[in-house]
Amino acid sequence: MAEGENENEKSSELSSPKEETPIRAVVCLKRKEDMKLFEETEDCFILDFDPSESLDLRKLSLDNKNNDEADLSIVAEKGQVACRDFPHSRHLCLKFPFTTTPHKRHCEMCYCYVCDSAAPCKYWTRPIVPHCDADSSYYWKEQRNVKKKFVAEEESD
Repeated sequence: MAEGENENEKSSELSSPKEETPIRAVVCLKRKEDMKLFEETEDCFILDFDPSESLDLRKLSLDNKNNDEADLSIVAEKGQVACRDFPHSRHLCLKFPFTTTPHKRHCEMCYCYVCDSAAPCKYWTRPIVPHCDADSSYYWKEQRNVKKKFVAEEESD
């Protein structure tokens, strides 16, 4: 009987809350809002969403004329945004989206994709193939390569 009592003592020791076990609960989070709470308290959790997926602000209307009760209001932002706060080619500009604004418009951080210089370059609005229309398509990549070779040849002379 002493042997049975010894086994009971061992099993009660293992289930004691004082002992650390490698087994932990795994929580599955459905909402991004819950991440902060669980990051502070849990070692491991599974996300049922993509935490790097951000809200597409271009789809939101900031015009409140037709709707007095806005579903979302942006009151502040934190940090920098690459295609807004740092130099970027015109076709990647967030301030003047390429598909919805005239291509000749540019922000203070835009540069010419072909010339690799601050926008507007001297070819920005020329009548035939203006550089303001440049994007990362094959045609414009070739134009950019030709321009780089031309500049390199001029510098070597």
